Amino acid sequence: MAVIVPCDFNQTKAATLAIANYEGPVYLRFGRPVWPNFTTEDQPFEIGKAQVLAEGADVSIIACGHMVWIAVEAARMLAEEGIHADLINIHTIKPLDEAAIIKSLKKTGAVVTAEEHQQNGGLGDSIANVAGRECPVPHEYVAVKDSFGESGKPVELLTKYGLTKENIVAAAKKAIARKKA
Repeated sequence: MAVIVPCDFNQTKAATLAIANYEGPVYLRFGRPVWPNFTTEDQPFEIGKAQVLAEGADVSIIACGHMVWIAVEAARMLAEEGIHADLINIHTIKPLDEAAIIKSLKKTGAVVTAEEHQQNGGLGDSIANVAGRECPVPHEYVAVKDSFGESGKPVELLTKYGLTKENIVAAAKKAIARKKA
């Protein structure tokens, strides 16, 4: 089953159109936060093909869904400190664009995964699987620790579970420090 997690309204629309032409079952997941619409209306959407949002050499930040916008903000914060991130939107968790992941990890040597999902068994573990087989690098997770979810306002829940731009920045710095150790 294909698993798709778009990052904003435009990408959700593009993903829905792509799904209509896809052979096989698809799970389309999206959340409630109202984020800026930062992808273009006419963007191409290819199931299984990652979207590189920024090029950098210090750390790879790989995010999905609403965490992509938070990762964009984190990458801006890091750039202000002279840290340049490869920023990848993995809008399709399955099938995973392993080639894009490997290319980025080989370039940067460190990775942060960001997702609004349990740390165990999510995007981060999929990236760790690829890295472990192809190019092991320091890896930091920004994800929900092993706990039950709660109901509430989306932004408050993201903060409660440590899914903020500040958490991504801290994770990036930790991953970079680990590659130098």
